[in-house]
Amino acid sequence: MDEIRIQDLEVYAYHGVYEQEKEKGQRFYVNAVLFLDTKPAGKTDDLTRSVNYGEVCQKLTAWMLENKFDLIETVAERLAAGLLETYPLLQAVSIEVRKPEAPIGLPFESVSVKIERGWHKVCLSIGSNIGDREKYLTDAVAQLKEHKANRNVKCSSFLVTKPYGGVEQEDFLNGAVTLETTLDPKELLTFLHEIEANANRKREIHWGPRTLDMDILFYDKLVYEDEELIIPHVDMENREFVLVPLSELAPNYRHPILQRTVTQLLSDLRKREKES
Repeated sequence: MDEIRIQDLEVYAYHGVYEQEKEKGQRFYVNAVLFLDTKPAGKTDDLTRSVNYGEVCQKLTAWMLENKFDLIETVAERLAAGLLETYPLLQAVSIEVRKPEAPIGLPFESVSVKIERGWHKVCLSIGSNIGDREKYLTDAVAQLKEHKANRNVKCSSFLVTKPYGGVEQEDFLNGAVTLETTLDPKELLTFLHEIEANANRKREIHWGPRTLDMDILFYDKLVYEDEELIIPHVDMENREFVLVPLSELAPNYRHPILQRTVTQLLSDLRKREKES
């Protein structure tokens, strides 16, 4: 990925834990690396196909002056989020906030916080089999679109499917969603649970009926596991109600463990079902 670098942007601002820091202020230095494809701008000499670094410097300065935070960790997070939300061409940013006049009381050159944040490609499965199933799904997609940490939210057509898991219940309406997000996997999971709660989702019977079910299938090429979350989603390769709508949006997305595309996984599943 190409880079635009801003080095040692000086801003006199008012961030710090101590009240005197917020009252008197001090010098801060910001280093920013903007990750994007600069080839379109380089070939056409057209600034609209890149990111105006002069404008970025103005915005970084304004954001630091308009707020007062205790921690430079918070300053860095807000600067990174602001850039990613403002400039669609950015894929990621690196932000370093230096504080050379921090009230440490010992000889030192500078303290700083450096972070890197960016957009991540995500595939979700969504389903409902209680009440107005289509409204629950469309409302969930709308909430995904409304969150400022998400962009390029796309939803598949919906598919009526039989229940999975052996519990007697009504048929499901299933779909898939692809999006880009700056939320990390656990933040995204928390947000999905909030959307489910808004739909009065009850977790009473495993694989039981539900107003809304939202699962993370893929998050970039991440392979991840803890007590709450496993990525890629377990057993998705055996679930036609997952693969059919997902193949509509991301047919060539390759499973990072199985090394098969969504289209290939669906073909493999149908072949197994035909042979059984």
